[in-house]
Amino acid sequence: MKPIVLHNREFVPYLNEKEIQARVAEMGAEISKDYEHEQPFFIGVLNGSFRFAADLFRHIEIPCVINFVKLTSYRGTESLGRIQDHIGLNSDIAGKHIVILEDIIDTGNTIEYMVEVLKPQNPASIRVATLLFKPEAYLAAVQIDYRGFEIPNLFVVGYGLDYDGHGRNLNNIYQIKH
Repeated sequence: MKPIVLHNREFVPYLNEKEIQARVAEMGAEISKDYEHEQPFFIGVLNGSFRFAADLFRHIEIPCVINFVKLTSYRGTESLGRIQDHIGLNSDIAGKHIVILEDIIDTGNTIEYMVEVLKPQNPASIRVATLLFKPEAYLAAVQIDYRGFEIPNLFVVGYGLDYDGHGRNLNNIYQIKH
């Protein structure tokens, strides 16, 4: 893997496709085991989670449903500090076991927002699965149940993660070079 340049910023290799796919398969097996007697309802947070959600879904071996919402909290490499809800959930989730799928969790603002929106709809349970988790940046109280990789508090792109819309198509994950 070679460094890449997006918007005149250099990014260096961080996680390769093989590592990512192996961990996603492990997460799929773990979730399938945990919900072997349930039918989980997955909610992917767009745009970033689309690749993670698709790959994880290939490894879920139990009956399940998936839906997507679109939220944003970043502009460029900086968090906006607020959540913008572009496409909300259009399904009844009362009594359902929810698994929220995130590409990355840093401060936890988005996941906290999601849980606050979902709880009044009376789901049976809410769990969170994320490909990347930044423990150094995490400020929320929501439990992160399934973590692909814990990473430092650095900006990353690739595998669905973007820098102003670019880099989502990359099969590997790159971190910004300082």
